[in-house]
Amino acid sequence: MSGGEGTLEYRRLRAPREHGATLLDPPLAEVAALLARNRDRRGQYVGDIQGRSLAELCASARTELLHAAHSHTSQYRNATLPTTAGPVLLAGHQPELFHPGVWFKNFALGRLAREHGGIGVNLVIDSDTLKQAALRVPGGSVESPVVESVPFDRPTEEIPFEERAIVDRELLASFGQRAAKVLAPLVPDPLLREFWPLVTKRAAATTNLGECLAQSRHVMEGQWGLETLELPQSQVCHLSAFHWFTAHVLAHLPRFSREYNDAVRAYRHANHVRSANHPVPDLATDGEWLEAPFWLWTHESPRRRRLFARVHGPRIELTDRRQVQIELPLSEDGHGAAAVEVLADLPRRGIKLRSRALLTTLFARLVLSDVFLHGIGGAKYDQLTDLLFERFFGLVPPEFMVLSATLHLPLAGQRVSEGEVPEIDRQLWELRHHPERFLRTEGLPPSAAKEAQQWLSSKAQWLADDAPDRARERCQNIRRANESLQPWLETTRQSLLAERERLAKALKAQAVLTSREYGFCLYPQRTLRDFLLAFLSGRP
Repeated sequence: MSGGEGTLEYRRLRAPREHGATLLDPPLAEVAALLARNRDRRGQYVGDIQGRSLAELCASARTELLHAAHSHTSQYRNATLPTTAGPVLLAGHQPELFHPGVWFKNFALGRLAREHGGIGVNLVIDSDTLKQAALRVPGGSVESPVVESVPFDRPTEEIPFEERAIVDRELLASFGQRAAKVLAPLVPDPLLREFWPLVTKRAAATTNLGECLAQSRHVMEGQWGLETLELPQSQVCHLSAFHWFTAHVLAHLPRFSREYNDAVRAYRHANHVRSANHPVPDLATDGEWLEAPFWLWTHESPRRRRLFARVHGPRIELTDRRQVQIELPLSEDGHGAAAVEVLADLPRRGIKLRSRALLTTLFARLVLSDVFLHGIGGAKYDQLTDLLFERFFGLVPPEFMVLSATLHLPLAGQRVSEGEVPEIDRQLWELRHHPERFLRTEGLPPSAAKEAQQWLSSKAQWLADDAPDRARERCQNIRRANESLQPWLETTRQSLLAERERLAKALKAQAVLTSREYGFCLYPQRTLRDFLLAFLSGRP
């Protein structure tokens, strides 16, 4: 497939700040038109994917996806496979205890799928790694809140969720009680009390930590009336359509790598980013070897490693540059069937080949779905995906939605403006450099009033003296007057410093109390149900 000349369009996205506020871009009323535009664009997609037409690949991929998602979901909750050929809506996130703004996306997925006669599938991105097996839990008091890191499993080396087993089942089982105890002074009725028994129940059925957390959440969503399917990304990477897509990228890796790196640099330029690792590192080149946007590891050695490839005659060699070596019978213009067979056989050999972030959403948007629902972070990065659509595939990219929400813990602390502390600092500066604006001599003892007035008069005289040859002397005398007037302003200074300390403490408490980043299970059940179920039912 030939490339195009896409350009990056900056999309300004900010998380909503007020409690209960949502971000939906485009608005709900415009989703039907968005789906229609994406359907029309998809009807115009033509191209060859190593011997298969893109249209045929997309059609078969959706059938594969829905059957796999139905089979996976049915293992732990009731699931219905729709018989109608409605639109496929996708979202995705790591199997974490994420904040309510992320969870909101799942309920939007369910509502939009229902309203538009489609099916919603949430991809569980289990190729990402678990950074910390603990949750930040607020505690203390409203006046002096603190945040404690409460573990739900013992730490291990950083490996993909797909490989991360539950290490300490007793620690996992007791997390609900321990976290609720920390949380109790602030939130006596957290969802945790209803949710964590589901986690301990799923832990009896699976050894995988991420799977346990994700399935427990999805079970609760089902109890709340949310009808969606879920599928781990690891299983998406077992679909035949994914193998064909992978073969196509690898067969054209020199051009893909060039377009990928150009897109990353365009993003950095448009967003004024200087870091070479943000939003993602460039794909590396080392002699004949080109880095491909995949992770590679084995079940015995589950640390993610970068995939490198090089052309070797009629074959493409793949390696993690350590222990894994794969040969694909594949060339740029060759048919992909033989390579697909090799890729499909990798699980039998204990080899895990997984797409990295940008390629995951590229495949999801191009092949699997009619519309992808992003959070704010994913939406920003998908500016790169849009460029790859245009430059590598020569296609107008399908549009995606951006959704997020903000919920605060229902705590009534003192509200402080961020500008109040800087205002106190300004007044303290003024007190030091312009004491005459604060000092009133009327209330001073006669001798003190007389002395203070002498310094005020001296400063006024020097301020009025603009002779160039006395500039240094003027500056010294003004400074001396300012210092000499300070003792009569000490009460005012101490009052301002006390107020500054009070405001700073209140701001620190406010930051803890109004954070939107706490795990969803820490919020009051009623707060979550009222907000999420109202949206799911279509009331907002």
